[in-house]
Amino acid sequence: MKRREISLILAGFLLFMIPIQIQSTMTLPKFLPAGQVNINRNITENIYNVTERELAQTDAGMLYQTDEEFEGGIHEALGKSVGLTDTYSADKTVEDYKRAYEKAKNANWGYTNLGIAHVDNNLNIRAAAEEEGKLVGKLPKDAACEVLDSDDTWAHIKSGKVEGYVSLEYLLTGIPAKRRAEELAVTMARVTTDSLKVRAQANTESEVITLVPNGEELEVADVEGDWVKVYLDDEEVYVSAEYVEVSAELGTAITMTELLYGQGVSDVRVDLCQYAKEFLGNPYVWGGTSLTRGADCSGFVLSVFKKYGVGLPHSSVAQSGLGTTIKVSEAQPGDLIFYGNGRSINHVAIYIGGGQVIHASNPKTGIRISNVSYRSPVKAVRILQD
Repeated sequence: MKRREISLILAGFLLFMIPIQIQSTMTLPKFLPAGQVNINRNITENIYNVTERELAQTDAGMLYQTDEEFEGGIHEALGKSVGLTDTYSADKTVEDYKRAYEKAKNANWGYTNLGIAHVDNNLNIRAAAEEEGKLVGKLPKDAACEVLDSDDTWAHIKSGKVEGYVSLEYLLTGIPAKRRAEELAVTMARVTTDSLKVRAQANTESEVITLVPNGEELEVADVEGDWVKVYLDDEEVYVSAEYVEVSAELGTAITMTELLYGQGVSDVRVDLCQYAKEFLGNPYVWGGTSLTRGADCSGFVLSVFKKYGVGLPHSSVAQSGLGTTIKVSEAQPGDLIFYGNGRSINHVAIYIGGGQVIHASNPKTGIRISNVSYRSPVKAVRILQD
């Protein structure tokens, strides 16, 4: 054998024995090109360290909750065990992986680094990363946020109109947050016209139940051709698909402005509304009166007012006949706002100021805050005489 040939063989052998180094910042699209990929056993641990989150983001169908679940993930990605001098054919090109990565990343409902409130009620949002920091908002149970930064104790977040700090202990992040979000995401129809007609049936001959203003959102039950079936509190009704935009959404934070009141409101009214808000997110149960285990719309109102010594019947129609009838524009926190199906009253809410009401809406959303005009009000009544 010629000396030149022997030298080439030795050089090739030495190159083969040099471990392949992969920086821990590389993502899967960079180290899985199409064609043949040689992987040395020495880098297997490096791959596991690098890619638990990145691998999950790279392929939307490959998600791992824990290190134990991820064990073997790279093997599954490549098709068989990783070992010394094993050779694999990657079925996807670099562009395929990049597209999958972007698709998975953008599938987080508009969030780059998703966080989900993991609490029984509300998670306090503070102006500073300290327990005595000024309260700037609340993140309701299962509401979403963008995690801007975090340390071992606090997460800097932004949700809706609120930016501040929350305890990291009560926030799901990473893959657990995404999995929880998949369970929580609600399909909403956002109104794109000035006054959307809500009908009892999916045709233009059906009666108009109410009008919903531009920008309001209705929870989607189903899409049926040119019509979208939506929930109007605990009723299923229809709107024209032409005048709504349908998308999956997650709940967001409530600002302190939304929770505060103007001057001139009595302490009893303020206290009653604050008390009602303690039960945000609790379940809707037809015929129920429990603020914790479940109540329907009139049962919720009945139980809130009961704490303040006011007895009310368990019926929105009966409640509408009490007190003093006022204009909706004159409503103060603690007054009752009634809604109907046509001319018949079938829903009641408590006005909390700032153009908003709190009410037990339907089995999916439970007790929630809505704009007073989320559907056309039929009547306003003043029960508290102060």
